[in-house]
Amino acid sequence: MAKLIHTMIRVLEEDRSVAFYKTALGLDVADRFAFDSFTLVYLRNAQNDVEIELTINLDRAEPYDLGDGYGHVAVAVEDLDAEHARMEASGIAPAPIKEFFRDGSLMARFFFIQDPDGYKIEILQRHGRYV
Repeated sequence: MAKLIHTMIRVLEEDRSVAFYKTALGLDVADRFAFDSFTLVYLRNAQNDVEIELTINLDRAEPYDLGDGYGHVAVAVEDLDAEHARMEASGIAPAPIKEFFRDGSLMARFFFIQDPDGYKIEILQRHGRYV
């Protein structure tokens, strides 16, 4: 059986991205591997086995084209309203909180943020299947 271990995204500026993910999601650098033409940075926190891998191509100066295929990474939090307020206070600019209903019942409460390279991250209230 396969085990999900990380998702990789390409970023332009290592320090900027590491700082964003620390502030937004409480992720710290678990490992960092520098190579001649690129650097790999693995981010995680104690609540996760899954990591975000940042790939920094050292010869890249232009922003990456995210295209129309990328969707988002999602995380669940205990208190959505508190996280929204905390992120807003720290300058992250979260989108408004939305509620999604199915068959008359609340399926999800969530909001989106974007990292410095434009990747979308969905922040969900722990509820139902999003526990």
